[in-house]
Amino acid sequence: MTARSERRWRILFRVVLGLASVVTLLCLTLVFATLRNDGAIGGSTGNANADVVSVTFDRTIIRFVTPDGEVHIPPNGVLYPDGLNEGDLVRIEYDTTNPDLVRVAGRSAALAMLPLGSTIGFTWLAAAPLLWWIRGRGRASPPPAEPVAAAEPAPAVDG
Repeated sequence: MTARSERRWRILFRVVLGLASVVTLLCLTLVFATLRNDGAIGGSTGNANADVVSVTFDRTIIRFVTPDGEVHIPPNGVLYPDGLNEGDLVRIEYDTTNPDLVRVAGRSAALAMLPLGSTIGFTWLAAAPLLWWIRGRGRASPPPAEPVAAAEPAPAVDG
């Protein structure tokens, strides 16, 4: 194997390792973000009923009224919206200091752990064998060994 070919395998190894690491880092960041959001909501919880205004693949928009009579429509939608449909009336919990931070009542960051953990697991389940294969292919094959001459038997000593 030439030095150039070895270098290519080494670069490919680093790219695969880097991609798997980035996916892992993003998932771990999301775990900490969900825990932080739940902590903020838990620290100053407000409760309300909300109308589900719109459901798209990336967010669920709701509208609710706080006790002071102000109508809120969080621009980022509601956290943990699984199973909600447009037109539903849903009980929510929100951060009273930041009413745009809202989750469906009774749901928490625990709902995010399974998909994020699975993503990390499947990423490394795919990356580990690929990295092992690349590493094996990237190693230079050792030069052929020189044949070893048969050793002559030692002279017998009478004694």
